[in-house]
Amino acid sequence: MVPATIPSAANLAWAAPPRSLSDAGTHAFVDRSFPRRAPMKRPRAPLPRTADGAPHVPVLLAEVIEALALPGAAIAVDGTFGAGGYTRAMLAAEPNLRVIAIDRDPGAIAGGGDLVAASKGRLSLVEGRFGKLDDLLAAQDVDAVDAVVLDIGVSSMQIDQPERGFSFRNDGPLDMRMARSGRSAADIVNDTDEADLADIIFHYGEERRSRAVARAIVEARKAGRIESTAALAGIVAGVVWADPASGIHPATRTFQGLRIAVNDELGELVQALHAAERILKPGGRLVVVTFHSLEDRIVKQFLTIRSGRAAQGSRHLPSQSAGPDASFTLATKGAVLPSEAETRANPRARSAKLRAAVRNATAAPPPLAAIEALAALPERPPRGRGGRR
Repeated sequence: MVPATIPSAANLAWAAPPRSLSDAGTHAFVDRSFPRRAPMKRPRAPLPRTADGAPHVPVLLAEVIEALALPGAAIAVDGTFGAGGYTRAMLAAEPNLRVIAIDRDPGAIAGGGDLVAASKGRLSLVEGRFGKLDDLLAAQDVDAVDAVVLDIGVSSMQIDQPERGFSFRNDGPLDMRMARSGRSAADIVNDTDEADLADIIFHYGEERRSRAVARAIVEARKAGRIESTAALAGIVAGVVWADPASGIHPATRTFQGLRIAVNDELGELVQALHAAERILKPGGRLVVVTFHSLEDRIVKQFLTIRSGRAAQGSRHLPSQSAGPDASFTLATKGAVLPSEAETRANPRARSAKLRAAVRNATAAPPPLAAIEALAALPERPPRGRGGRR
């Protein structure tokens, strides 16, 4: 039976080991032991820092820059600016390159001021969702670009700021909004019915005990609203068995599911892939870095179909016939993974996957409904006579 009171963080039986897998499920964190790469001539702006003062370096940085093939390029888009790690390296890779960097987080845009100044007119920061990148570029009088990079998921800076509510490592408000507007995680946790809450946690968080978690949340909120990350983590830890050897907190998957729902992350990814397809010039490069299977499945299936190959059917996506004209050519054979050295230095990088493709001259076809369906919660089957699904 679930207790009516909400457990405090101090009473949690499970404690995350320091510097282990990300407690928010995605993105990279780098400490000062990260092996230095060959020096490059860079703009004279200070390196972005994480909350503990360590330099922030995005995962697969060298591999991303190589896949973008920037020498000779005129305009490139960083669809997920964050702390500017990819943008900074892109500007250094091609001295005549103009970069348009997008982020929905106003804090990220404000934090990029020094890099804009150092770029001497080559960098424009745009606040908005990368799913609308073609519309955002049109507002900048840009109708075609040479490269697009997307780094999917929450940033290390967002994870490391307790007031943003993405992590339970330090207690904070249950927020999780990247754009700092709209419905928060607390709104979903406190106002969503049990069945819908279980669906969010199961399909977006891939939590097998989603029904038990949803029941525990509904029971706990009878005593009052659940407003903090520690309170929610304690509720989940009461019904999800911990495996300390794995280094993963019992609430990790639940937090992932809520974060994806709050920010419509999968829907934004699907829109961004189609928008990049529309905006890239023939020969332009699309590079996408993902951090969990839900994201990677969407990118893989999209590029498989758009490269003229028939996607194999699965429970997530029915079999697709290869179209007559491919809009992309795959630039990598399968996914590119971080090196062992990078994952040792940066545990949050271990789940990262890079996929890349080159845009062909074929006009962008209509959006793929089957790919759009991967971002949505499946329709719930009707209840039987007994009231069970």
